[in-house]
Amino acid sequence: MSNYTDLAEKLRARLDGLLERAEVIEDDLRHPLDADWEEQAADLADDESLEGIDEVLREEIQQIRLALLRIENGTYGTCAVCGDEIARARLEARPIATRCIKCA
Repeated sequence: MSNYTDLAEKLRARLDGLLERAEVIEDDLRHPLDADWEEQAADLADDESLEGIDEVLREEIQQIRLALLRIENGTYGTCAVCGDEIARARLEARPIATRCIKCA
């Protein structure tokens, strides 16, 4: 088993950044609507975009948490399809990878 401490640190740092961004977006989404109908329309359009971004962030947050869990339980770096080792270079490029390059 390889030592993935450095990748775990990168994943945790990325997770912290994503959680901060998601919190800012959620705060933005909680704002009350303006009394002006035109402003409401613009705010709702902005909110729709923010919701899409938030959804993408939440998915990445979940993938990072799962990667950190795999590091903790010793299955990180093992292909979920064939069971072979995932190349270190692939994990450095895509630390949330669950499949080797052959199975991806």
